[in-house]
Amino acid sequence: MTQTHAQDTARPIALITGASRGLGAALAEALAPTHHIVAVARTVGALEELDDRIKAKGGEATLAPMDIANPDAMAQLCRSINDRWGSVALWVHSAVHAAPLTLTGHLDAKDMEKSFTINAIATGRLIPFVAPLLGETGTAVFFDDPRAGEKFFGAYGASKAAQIALAKSWQAETAKTGPRVHILAPNPMPTATRARFHPGEDRATLADPHAEAARLLPALL
Repeated sequence: MTQTHAQDTARPIALITGASRGLGAALAEALAPTHHIVAVARTVGALEELDDRIKAKGGEATLAPMDIANPDAMAQLCRSINDRWGSVALWVHSAVHAAPLTLTGHLDAKDMEKSFTINAIATGRLIPFVAPLLGETGTAVFFDDPRAGEKFFGAYGASKAAQIALAKSWQAETAKTGPRVHILAPNPMPTATRARFHPGEDRATLADPHAEAARLLPALL
């Protein structure tokens, strides 16, 4: 975990997994004026670029270049957050793996395994790590993309549905006790994931990630 500002922060902590690009990065920037951002992603360069944009807005960020599928790394991150700040006000989970589209009868075993590892298994590990940091008053946010059962979306659709099933169970279990668990459905955006699914699509018709972040922000807070 790389601290980008020397001082500790009095701002509430927003942990964003999948912060390097797309909606995760846009939400990090939108939250920067009010929260200290802990940005998690594998791509160091993209995190550094995000940090520059957050600094330009007068915000503060801690960069955590790591793979959410590595349970030891994520456990260490959560311990470090607890030791330094004691709690997380908001967890935004936007990390996702988009396997190539293919016929279900031609699914590649490695693509299937990676899809479930990142989209479902990592989520199932992260929830117990982050839940104590959120306590009763924090908020967790997941993003639905209901592709389950659509043709060619076997690996992505099944693994994403598994992720949302975990989130819905947690949501039901904590309805009276907290933390709050939200499952949101963003409008289609010109992200790398969507480009993989819809090559050649007119991206000008899609929602800008920053506009979408502004639209979703009240639900997060």
